[in-house]
Amino acid sequence: MTDSVAPGPSDDLDEQPGVDLDRAVEAILFIADESLSLVTIAGAVSRPVSDVRASVGRLVADYNGDLGGPERGFELREVGGGWRLYVRENLDDIVADFVLTRQPSKLSQAALETLAVIAYRQPITRSQVAQVRAVNVDSVVRTLVARGLIAEDGHDEVTGAIRYVTTQALLVHLGLNSLDELPKISPLLDEGQDGFHE
Repeated sequence: MTDSVAPGPSDDLDEQPGVDLDRAVEAILFIADESLSLVTIAGAVSRPVSDVRASVGRLVADYNGDLGGPERGFELREVGGGWRLYVRENLDDIVADFVLTRQPSKLSQAALETLAVIAYRQPITRSQVAQVRAVNVDSVVRTLVARGLIAEDGHDEVTGAIRYVTTQALLVHLGLNSLDELPKISPLLDEGQDGFHE
């Protein structure tokens, strides 16, 4: 299935006046925190995969400044069999400085709870964290990645979803030498990996 129309919403872009395919694809990529396959994007915008492939090519060229405009501070990369927006490598230091020194340091209760689940059950995917917390954790995971407290650690072998682990920065913030020093969670909790039982 290469150029067939992927399953998706009933209202396609042709029935939505003023909606440009490139902008629609761009919007989908903007909110995604995992790489998206062409088929997934095509399903989201109800267009043939061939149209989406061409659209992604135009966006790559646009962001790279190949169409006469400036090179953007972000780029569209093909990773893990899909496409995702990333900050350009030469701007990593600037972004890291902003995230680590200029962002408010206090985490929300939702972020703390998500961080605890990841710390005790890593490596873990977003959907697995969501199952534990029984809420959507997409934006919280993005915040924790942006703060440098968690990082991507490959993909789940079965689902292909990105797995997350905590970083050295978290240990520094907590004043720990290793994850082994995390306090044990109550033995009354069901299931769990290391740290969930005494």
